[in-house]
Amino acid sequence: MTTGADGWRRLSTRMLVIHPIQELLRAWPVLIGLVFAGTAGGHGSWWSLAGAGFVVVAGMLRWFTTTYRVSAEQIQVRKGLVRRQLLTVPRDRIRTVDVTANALHRSLGLAKVEVGTGRTDRKDDAVKLDALHAGEATRLREELLHRSPERAAEPRLPRESLIVSVPPAWVRYGPFTLTGLVTVGVVAGVAGRAVNEAHIDPGRLGPVSTLLDRWEHAALPVEIGVFAAALLVAVALASTLGYVLAFYGFRLTRNTAGTLHVTRGLITTRSITIEERRLRGVEISEPLLLRAVRGARCLAITTGLRVGRGAERGGSLLLPPAPRAEAERVAALVLGRTTPLTCPLTPHGPRATGRRYTRAVGLAALIAAACLVLSGLDVLPAWTWHVAPVLLVIAALLAYDRTRSLGHALVERTLVSRRGSLVRRRAVLSCDGIIGWNLRRSFFQRRAGLATLVATTAAGRQRIDVQDVPLDEALRVADAALPGLLTPFLEG
Repeated sequence: MTTGADGWRRLSTRMLVIHPIQELLRAWPVLIGLVFAGTAGGHGSWWSLAGAGFVVVAGMLRWFTTTYRVSAEQIQVRKGLVRRQLLTVPRDRIRTVDVTANALHRSLGLAKVEVGTGRTDRKDDAVKLDALHAGEATRLREELLHRSPERAAEPRLPRESLIVSVPPAWVRYGPFTLTGLVTVGVVAGVAGRAVNEAHIDPGRLGPVSTLLDRWEHAALPVEIGVFAAALLVAVALASTLGYVLAFYGFRLTRNTAGTLHVTRGLITTRSITIEERRLRGVEISEPLLLRAVRGARCLAITTGLRVGRGAERGGSLLLPPAPRAEAERVAALVLGRTTPLTCPLTPHGPRATGRRYTRAVGLAALIAAACLVLSGLDVLPAWTWHVAPVLLVIAALLAYDRTRSLGHALVERTLVSRRGSLVRRRAVLSCDGIIGWNLRRSFFQRRAGLATLVATTAAGRQRIDVQDVPLDEALRVADAALPGLLTPFLEG
């Protein structure tokens, strides 16, 4: 890193190696296209070399055109050659500083720094510095987040206290996340496309041909069972591998400067720092399969990190899939109290229960009727309507589980809402983080005397829903959480 007389700093010169390689990896479809385009004229290799040279030069230009500086009030980044940009972020708007380093970065002692704010987390113009020396990235993170002058007068305390460190045994929760389902789908799609482009017939291969012959002579239930088992094994292995790659060495610590610090990753390491003064609450997330083995995840509800786009990518994950009791312990330590996480919830009554069963069982009955009609018209096989009762049973169990999950509470100036079945979520939001209320009532909700109370906030998904609650209870909760806010809008 070099610093000019006016305070502008440059990125590490080692990025002259990083960026050309990154650009070549991103541009490989274009380079392959140039090879095929030039083959027709007999100059395919020259076209590919020219394209690769252009990409390398473009990657190296970033070092010459990117500078940044940090003042007492803001951080500025200048970048671009043809289209010159100056990005400015006030330091009091900084929510998080994310430091990542993939295998290539780590081999050269570099890291990527991304500054998160309430605005730039949803845009492509976020402040990103790729790449800095690893030590400089750590110092920059400290400089941007721990900026209060009075901290120098504080007594020296241990800088960090450990909240949780994920042991290797917790990898057993990896297969129950089903994150490998996407990986298996992508790999299968890429492999199928490659086989098709290469004009290879897998059926002519010896082992594959033998397997297909046995498959054709097997009964339909056996075929379905074998396919489901193979898919299940592949997804479980991919999910476990993804768990290890993403959460190896996971540690959550609390800094005496008032920040939470998460480090994780095997090949690509990631370091996320969250200011606790931006924290508005926590969420306990329990996907269906993970709940079956008494597992859960813990997420932070904080400004600048959006839970809905993927907690692992967005940086709001405080604990990966782990024992539920451990997720509750971490949430209590982060929140500073345990009552909102353990208090009994107020049920929403028989009318809300009726809506759960009507929507789930009604849809299943509609599908069963359609299967019956279509099988009678010989559009579908006759066996399809025989499985309709199974759909009804599954729908009834789903409605029962959704009913058990539904509930809310207002304790210690904290709104608690729980709902969901495929993914059960218990959201705990401080009333200080609520900036408004929305009351939503569909036609059927009005007929049942119910409403959905939506607490709007600048953190997380930017809303917490209390679903299908009696209208008078919704008004009571809203007025108790923020007294007087709804008074001008009420009649009588």
